[in-house]
Parts: sequence; C-alpha cells; structure tokens
Amino acid sequence: MSTLASMTGFARESGTLPDGTSFVWELRSVNGRGLDLRLRVPNGMDALEPALREAAGKRLKRGNVSASLTLKREERAPRLTPDPAALDQAIALATSVAQRLGAPPPRAEAILALPGVLRAEAVEPDEAAEEAKRAALLAAFETALAGLYGARAREGAQLEKILGALLDEIDTLREASAAEAANQPEAQRQRLMENLAKLLGEADARARIPEERLAQEVAMLAQRSDVREELDRLAAHVAEARRLLKAGEAVGRKLEFLTQEFVREANTLCSKSASVGLTRLGLELKAAIERLREQAANVE
Repeated sequence: MSTLASMTGFARESGTLPDGTSFVWELRSVNGRGLDLRLRVPNGMDALEPALREAAGKRLKRGNVSASLTLKREERAPRLTPDPAALDQAIALATSVAQRLGAPPPRAEAILALPGVLRAEAVEPDEAAEEAKRAALLAAFETALAGLYGARAREGAQLEKILGALLDEIDTLREASAAEAANQPEAQRQRLMENLAKLLGEADARARIPEERLAQEVAMLAQRSDVREELDRLAAHVAEARRLLKAGEAVGRKLEFLTQEFVREANTLCSKSASVGLTRLGLELKAAIERLREQAANVE
C-alpha cells in the first residue's frame, strides 16, 4: 500500500571526498503548490545541478525544497619550484656583488629567498578526479534525499491519523445533522402557526386558514430547507477522502480540492437551516472542515 507523505522534512548527509575535502548536504522542505528545488552549491559545482534536479524529481512530487552543499577543503602549502631565468639572474648578481666586496660566495638559501626566484608550481586539473568528486557528491545527495523522503513519510503517517480522525468527526456531525433535519418540517409548521396566531389570534388562525393551505405552506418551507442532497454529498466526499488517504502518495492536490467541496456543502447546509440545532451543527461542521483543510495542505 502506498504511503501518505507530508511536504515538510529535514535531512543531512556529510562525509569526506577522496582528495580530503569534507562536505555537508542539508535538505529542508516545506509546503508548496508544486516542486520547487532551490540549490546552493559552491563555485565550480554548477555542473552538478541538472543531475541534482533529476534525482529530486524522481523522489519528490511537491514542496519547496532547499538543498545546500558546504565544502571545506584542507589547506595545503603550495609546492614551490624555482624560476630558471630568475634563479640564473639572482646567482649571477649575487656572485658579482660578492666578488667585488671580497666576500664569500652567497649561500643557496639566501638566493632562494630573493623575490621572484621561487614560484608556486602550477597544478594541471585532473578531470578524472573532478568527475569522481562530482559522482561522490551526487551519491551523497541521493542519500540525503532518501533521508528527506523518509522524514516526510513518517510525518505523513501522523497526518493520516489526524485526517482520519477529522473525517470521523465530520461524518458524526453529518449524521447528527441528518437527524436534526428530519425534525425541521414539524418545527416549521409549529413556527408558522405561532406566527399566524400572533397576527390573527389562535382561534382566528385555525378558523380562517384552511388546513390544506397550511400544509402547502409547510411543504414549500420544507422544500426550501431540504438539506438531504447536501448531506448525501458530504457522505460521498467523506468516502472519497478516505479512499485518497488509502491511496497515499501525491494526493495532496486532490484532497485540497475536495475540502473546497466540503466547505461548499457546509455553507449551503447552514444557509438552509431552519432550526437553531441544525445551525449549530452546521457551524461545528464548518470548523471541523477548516481543520481538515489546514491539515490537507501539508500532504504531498
């Protein structure tokens, strides 16, 4: 069975590359409408980006994901080599000065200490080593991605429990609303008679208003306040939401759309309510649906 996943999570992967460079990958993800991967890699690592995006797209479907790579290179003293032309010139000059002064020949370390005699040896780039470094960093990124996926799945399991409990609450309120709505016609008839009695007096109301006419008025009121369709659609929405939770994976968008339908039915139920009890239940339904909507926004 597929696992419901959240869009929030964190993962970290660290290690050392063959050349002694230490690295740290840090991945964070939060809610998002689609998959938005933001990469922060050191200069010279831009060639990794296409492979990183492809790997993330295979693992994740939605969420704003930030991935940062930190490299710490071991500082090494540069290898020095003499500049032949500068060395010859320095030896000739130092020897000439020593002869003129009658001094002993110049020492080698003194000549090598002269500016420009030694220079850092140019290191030819090793493309094979650079490729191996990129491959190691990509493999570590994929390991971090697996950790992020696991974190999102664990949070998704908790979300599934929360959403299931909210659906149970909504279904219970729907059933209570159906029971309350069944009493609406009689309540409307009594309210109509009370209003007529206030206007005409109870005796006149019964004498002057035919029973058939009263029945017609009550039927019209009952039709306008009939909420059976809304309650039936709510039941269907609850069943569909439960099916989506069992399906798992990237059902967040469908759940978000479905919660909009929940809201629509609850609003209509409240607008059609003809009793304080049903209005109260409708408001409780709306509150529970709002909590459902907030939690569904976290699903991948």
